[in-house]
Amino acid sequence: MSVDENPVPSHVPPELAMPFLLTSREISYLHPHKEVVPKIHEGPPIFFGTNVFPVPPRGCWVLTRAEDLKKVYENNVDFIKKGNSMFAPMIGETWDVIPTELDPPKHTAFRRVLEPGFSPREMAKQETKISTRAAELIAKFKDKGEVDFIKDFAVPFPVSIVLDLLGLPLDRMYEFLDWEYNLLHTSIPDDRRNAIATLKEFLYEEIEKREKNPTDDLISKTMLLESEGRRWTKEEVFGHCFNLFIGGLDTVTANLGFQFQHLATHLDDQRTLREDPSKIEQGILELMRAYAAVTTIRVCKNEIKIHGVTIKPGDRVAMSTPLGSNDPAAFESPQEVRLDRRPVHLSLGHGIHRCLGAHLARRELKVAMQDMLSMLPEFRVKPGFKVPYQMTNVMHVAELPLVWDPA
Repeated sequence: MSVDENPVPSHVPPELAMPFLLTSREISYLHPHKEVVPKIHEGPPIFFGTNVFPVPPRGCWVLTRAEDLKKVYENNVDFIKKGNSMFAPMIGETWDVIPTELDPPKHTAFRRVLEPGFSPREMAKQETKISTRAAELIAKFKDKGEVDFIKDFAVPFPVSIVLDLLGLPLDRMYEFLDWEYNLLHTSIPDDRRNAIATLKEFLYEEIEKREKNPTDDLISKTMLLESEGRRWTKEEVFGHCFNLFIGGLDTVTANLGFQFQHLATHLDDQRTLREDPSKIEQGILELMRAYAAVTTIRVCKNEIKIHGVTIKPGDRVAMSTPLGSNDPAAFESPQEVRLDRRPVHLSLGHGIHRCLGAHLARRELKVAMQDMLSMLPEFRVKPGFKVPYQMTNVMHVAELPLVWDPA
């Protein structure tokens, strides 16, 4: 069988082939960072995860150490991004998710023109909208003494901000989230293919609307970009909009779930941030480290050895930020959250492909924490509730009921 057909290629040592629990696409009641990651770190520095890609079935090398992850992030010769997502091939096409699936020098040219639109200065312009949206959502439940935090805040808060930036209708939010779930989290091939095709058709319709009536949203702005001495093609505009859609509807929600679960179960940390809000921004960096959620993929281009293991061209490598950001070789007592720690973590990636929306994400997380702590009394997880975790390439707290004593 080819690598594409066999989850465990013949060059993989049998003792290194094992399931990778962080991407099992199942609901688990084991805390991924506290109960799963430490056990993985007790094992080898590299192994072959047999269940990383369910559609189509395919295994993937998993690096467990921050140092090795950084080396691969920085090695754009032997490890590439082209074709890493498999979205286009699943529907028989060849377009790129931009800039996620681009490699130098093309990546350099495209990323250069994208970065100004996501700079700290540009994202600061969204501060009022972000603060207003957070306060509006919190006001709906602050007097109730309880909230389904994921459903009523962690999802609609960041997702609505991204939809606004893209100029997409808020009243279709949950329809879009259904597409996103099938794009990233399902194990059913037909559901994933249908979601890719549906999103592609929708985004092309939106692009055509803006060709006739340009607006001030990110889709319209992308249509004006130039790289390599030319205007972006319609396919390239679509590839970037596809990237914004799948990136904006998932990662901040994942961070909010884990961070607020932490505050609701570690009341001393919650009190520390309440008493001194100036510590929130630094505290969020530590919480992002401790509860990193994303696993991205690199594709091996040239045969290379890591820890004596041969990685062959075409093999995929999982870049698991939960493993890298909780590596005991890189961080003292990594399972311990220290709000005054100043971590250089991998939660938003590393190197040339570091998350384009990092500044927006951190601003949303900061506003959410400031407003939740200022508008609500001390909150905790509903007594007796066992928190479920969605174990996928973007891990989530699936449900989080918070309660507090009404004022």
